[in-house]
Amino acid sequence: MKRPKYSIIKKTSIGRNSRVYDQVNLYGCKIGRNTKIDSYVYIEEGVTIGDNCKIRPFVFIPTGVVIEDNVFIAPNVTFTNDKQPRAQGGWTLLNTRVKRNASIGAGSTIVPGVEIGENALIGAGSVVTKNIPDNAIAVGIPARVVGTRPGAGELEVRTSSRARNSR
Repeated sequence: MKRPKYSIIKKTSIGRNSRVYDQVNLYGCKIGRNTKIDSYVYIEEGVTIGDNCKIRPFVFIPTGVVIEDNVFIAPNVTFTNDKQPRAQGGWTLLNTRVKRNASIGAGSTIVPGVEIGENALIGAGSVVTKNIPDNAIAVGIPARVVGTRPGAGELEVRTSSRARNSR
């Protein structure tokens, strides 16, 4: 990996064939293989990001977050890790997990202590305040399940109305 010129990368493990672009701050985290970290991403200590992930620009991932393999995180997604943040004094770390094959839409906020299920889809601009089940489609503020999507191993067959009508 070619080291970006204007990034800070300290005590971080970066897997083979991963790409880290410029203006990225990585502190004490672990990045899996074949993962892409775009510009203007900030990842704190103890975060684990799996293999084959794509983290788009302007994403913030604090301590306490685990992102499993094959996850897509769109631009401007913010994760949080404390429900009662303050500038001084103690705080309570709440862990968050994003399971395999999940996708999180642009501008979403993920509050601490939730789990986003395997192959789940979070719509753009959503605020995730509770656990999202596997294969769920969740949207809104707060995010609510509005549908399901095929499992990661299932083939999704789409046909146009013209093709259906010609049968």
